[in-house]
Amino acid sequence: MEFTTLSNGVKMPLLGFGVFQVPEHDVCEKAVLDAIASGYRLIDTAAAYMNEEAVGAAIAKCGVPREELFVTTKLWVQDASYEGAKAAVERSLKKLGMDYLDLYLIHQPMGDYYGAYRAMEEMYKEGKLKAIGVCNFYPHVLTDFCETVEIKPMVNQVELHPFFQQENALGIMKEYGVVPEAWGPFAEGNHGIFTHPVLAAIGEKYGKTPAQVALRWNVQRGVVVIPKSVHKDRMEQNMDVFDFEISDDDMKEISKLDLGHSEIVDHSNPEFVKMLHGLKVHD
Repeated sequence: MEFTTLSNGVKMPLLGFGVFQVPEHDVCEKAVLDAIASGYRLIDTAAAYMNEEAVGAAIAKCGVPREELFVTTKLWVQDASYEGAKAAVERSLKKLGMDYLDLYLIHQPMGDYYGAYRAMEEMYKEGKLKAIGVCNFYPHVLTDFCETVEIKPMVNQVELHPFFQQENALGIMKEYGVVPEAWGPFAEGNHGIFTHPVLAAIGEKYGKTPAQVALRWNVQRGVVVIPKSVHKDRMEQNMDVFDFEISDDDMKEISKLDLGHSEIVDHSNPEFVKMLHGLKVHD
């Protein structure tokens, strides 16, 4: 495993395991156990995924010391306020069965996320959160945020894959010392990514699959990736991206796949924003 170093000196694995859309307790617990057995040390969950208990159960059983794991969870919109964030962190810690989190992220730039982040800064100083950051902060939002807060976010988890490359966003993150992390590194299966002719042709040169090429391409850009799979053989394949390097010419070929926009979410759509505000993860 290779690592990136956050602005506060914390080391974060460049490749982790995401559990989005794995809400069933037993399925999620087994997937996390399989992932850890396959060598994953970064586990990414969220209050909104409704599976923190399953992740915690797997980590309790896995046999790997807690300090060797890097556990991320996220603050949901419902709790985006100073007091809400304080309570949400405690709720997540209880569900995960932990006394600290390696990384805590604001899931959406919605609600009183400035108030929430002030609470996170306090809990970071207390050591309850080893690193803090954000998700889905577009360049103008991230810039305003970094110019306003006391402790700049260490990570920004956004949609990053060959069909939505966000080079401008990466440039802004680099300027502020924010590590980019990719959700949906496989574009959620869209665009025929697993058999895409450009990725397949490049993969043939290195003896790799299109999926491995897509992950390696992001890793070479300094992006942390968190692919999801409930199949152990796929998990192992996804881990196997550190023994080759994509050439500059091939990186340029992949850059031509960029559509320049997301086809998965649209944060500028008022109905989408209302939907996120309406999603409750607890009473």
